Amino acid sequence: MIDYIEPIFEGLKSLFYDPKIIIMWIVSAILFYFGIVKKKEPLLLIPISSGILFANLPMGELIRIGGNGEPDGFIKIFQDIGLSTDILPLLVFLGMGALTDFEPVLANPKTLLLGAAAQVGVFAALLGALLLGMTPWFNFGLLEASSIGIIGGADGPTTIFISTRMREIGQSIPNLNVMDIVGATAVAAYSYMALVPIIQPPIIRLFTTKHERRIRMDYASKKISKRTKIIFPIATLIIVSVLVPAASPLISVMMFGNLLRESGVVDRLAKTAQNDLMNIVIILLGLSVGATMPANVFLKLETISIFILGLFSFIFATISGILLAKFMNLFLSKPINPMIGAAGVSAVPMAARVVQNEAIKEDPSNFLLMHAMGPNVAGVIGTATVAGVLLAIVPNLVR
Repeated sequence: MIDYIEPIFEGLKSLFYDPKIIIMWIVSAILFYFGIVKKKEPLLLIPISSGILFANLPMGELIRIGGNGEPDGFIKIFQDIGLSTDILPLLVFLGMGALTDFEPVLANPKTLLLGAAAQVGVFAALLGALLLGMTPWFNFGLLEASSIGIIGGADGPTTIFISTRMREIGQSIPNLNVMDIVGATAVAAYSYMALVPIIQPPIIRLFTTKHERRIRMDYASKKISKRTKIIFPIATLIIVSVLVPAASPLISVMMFGNLLRESGVVDRLAKTAQNDLMNIVIILLGLSVGATMPANVFLKLETISIFILGLFSFIFATISGILLAKFMNLFLSKPINPMIGAAGVSAVPMAARVVQNEAIKEDPSNFLLMHAMGPNVAGVIGTATVAGVLLAIVPNLVR
């Protein structure tokens, strides 16, 4: 009789055999708190938190690998179809392109440099991961270091894209052990995107003076023509794809989305990409990413170090953008507010909002939001381009 009843209590028994899942419930609860109570990027954190919880339910039914007549868990199906094939991250880029207005960049092209400066954080964290990999406690190689470094761009879809690619490259090379850090890097990237309003303000205040934070910037009197807005995504796609072919998947779908927006003749497609498609993809992506973090994968020293290196990368990217803006002011007749350099990370539009909030604290009438959007959207292009550079170079170095 007991043998028949025992399967009912399998879930309860698993809590005693693997108490680590309770720790992951706490991690999920913390992210739920930030998303629901603090309202920090709830569209991202609530699906990811749910995915973490799903992956750490007793017996792992939602992420199981099918067999003996049993199908795969439904989250496992999303992961196989959406993450392993890069479809979900690419569809997010399509939606981002449809949502993004590149007019601030076109009106003030020098802000592209600020978006490029923020990529310094990517390479700083990459080097940091390689140095840790030289110690006996960590197993980071060049593939893992590249995935960790890209966290500094604060661009979740790009982080997922390059992490999955690096994992697949490693698995295709005989006798090369590669860590599966897709979940850890993705959650780190999205967490820092959500925590931009907490992380960036102290850094901005530390590296700028009160006078610099009060600098006003004029807006261009000449409006950008519709023709220019249409040509920009096409030209950007061609130029980046020619110079960095490995970046073309990310850049092409993003610029296609932007072309839908700017052409003005396919509003139905543009609105679908901006809303319905984007919302569905965010749900599937968040659940799939969160579910890559079962306790036996997440609760490792390497995972903790990934979060620390990712934070270091993000901070370094913010500082680099600010310092470049200050350096540019040495040569500009009309100085730019150094705070907009902090918006060079890819967290759109969170970083630009932070800059605006810091500006109005010093001068309530100083409107910097659209100026900050310039480096902010430039950072998206910059991070995607750097990802392409890494994908082009790193595989040849590890083979």
